[in-house]
Amino acid sequence: MNAQSKPYVSTTNACKLCKPLGACLAFKGIEGAVPFLHGSQGCATYMRRYIISHFREPMDIASSSLGEKHAIYGGGSNLKLGLKNVMTKYRGGLIGIATTCLTETIGDDVHLLLHEFRHEFNELLASHNRPDLVNVSTPSYSGTHMEGFHATVRAVVDQLARHEPGNRNINLLPGFVSAADIRDLKEVIADFGLPATVLPDLSLTVDGPAAETYEKISPGGTPLSQIGMMGGSRASIEFGRTLPANLSASRVLERKFSVPRHALGTPIGLRESDAFFRTLESLADERIPEKHVLERGRLVDAYVDAHKYLFGKRAVVYGEEDLVVGLTAFLVETGIRPVLCACGGKSGRLPAAISEVTDGILDEPPLVRDNIDFHEIKELAGRLGPDLLIGNSKGYRIARDLRVPLIRVGFPIHDRFGGPRILHLGYRGSQALLDTIVNALIGARQDSSDIGYTYY
Repeated sequence: MNAQSKPYVSTTNACKLCKPLGACLAFKGIEGAVPFLHGSQGCATYMRRYIISHFREPMDIASSSLGEKHAIYGGGSNLKLGLKNVMTKYRGGLIGIATTCLTETIGDDVHLLLHEFRHEFNELLASHNRPDLVNVSTPSYSGTHMEGFHATVRAVVDQLARHEPGNRNINLLPGFVSAADIRDLKEVIADFGLPATVLPDLSLTVDGPAAETYEKISPGGTPLSQIGMMGGSRASIEFGRTLPANLSASRVLERKFSVPRHALGTPIGLRESDAFFRTLESLADERIPEKHVLERGRLVDAYVDAHKYLFGKRAVVYGEEDLVVGLTAFLVETGIRPVLCACGGKSGRLPAAISEVTDGILDEPPLVRDNIDFHEIKELAGRLGPDLLIGNSKGYRIARDLRVPLIRVGFPIHDRFGGPRILHLGYRGSQALLDTIVNALIGARQDSSDIGYTYY
């Protein structure tokens, strides 16, 4: 080995998920859409099982089911046959085609294959009201599930949006947040009297009511008619301090249709939520509704009441980049000190984003690590001595070994119930998150107490 070279270090329990999984989730938030993976059947099976264990809802993901011979001769024939079967069996309004590692490695030209499919099956398409076909490149080796999610939203906008004069909607591009968060965001925007197109809208498709009969395609999702009108909207709001330009759907709308864009951080905590509400005030030319003024006031009061429990506590925060940034912005407001902010992505934008939300608040900045796995998170956490962990279920073993509470947020949450109904965003979500953290710390202190006290 060259003396200057570093030894290869394997990834142990990655702090991220695969790129096409994110694509499937984004497509799931569109009305009448069927996610379709161009690759092996195993990819679709794994992702279905993983997503179902978080949302506890049916999740159909179609597949071109490639085998060994297709790795040599190409998967075009299977892709066309699979699309034909999906059109016949599901009769949806959109088929979202995401590529996997296999098809990207062998070099299938999906854009060309879809062009051929439209020509060869023109009559079939006409008989099924010509469902939209949207394709996106999502090999797992090129990024994380969040990059796949954002790439898919961008592809949908790029391939379907057009200019529609007179459209007064605002476009909200919230990223991957919970179904409860989407419902709350829609309510907040409606309270300002603003019509909105939320893309994707997972509020019903992954957290719906009990149905008497099984439906092949879940109801809900962003209407295709509204997606088509996004190019004529009055403005776009897009969450994400770490979102790169090449994955930004609002930049596509700005470049192609001159739709003004408002780039904001994920609105967790007072400062980031205030920025969101100020943007809505500006777009609506209306003052913030009284109900939200009261919610903000209650949150400030709760910060004061909780300070004696939270001040000086040390936290390890991990998960999707923008969720980590939003949580960090919230934690430093409450008196909790993030000692490690970690994610599995490697955009390179996390350190600057964390600095933006902590500068001038902390006397010592947190350790920020991207492209990290849970093996390394555990090693660092063991040295840093946190009082709590905040992130998804994959951190459970670390929290158990350290004997500290784990506050479950983000995706996936496999070992608790109600993952899609956890509220994180805005004043209301920040309040719920604050209460959860305080109670977890109180509970941990009670459980470790020799006297088992019940009152401070």
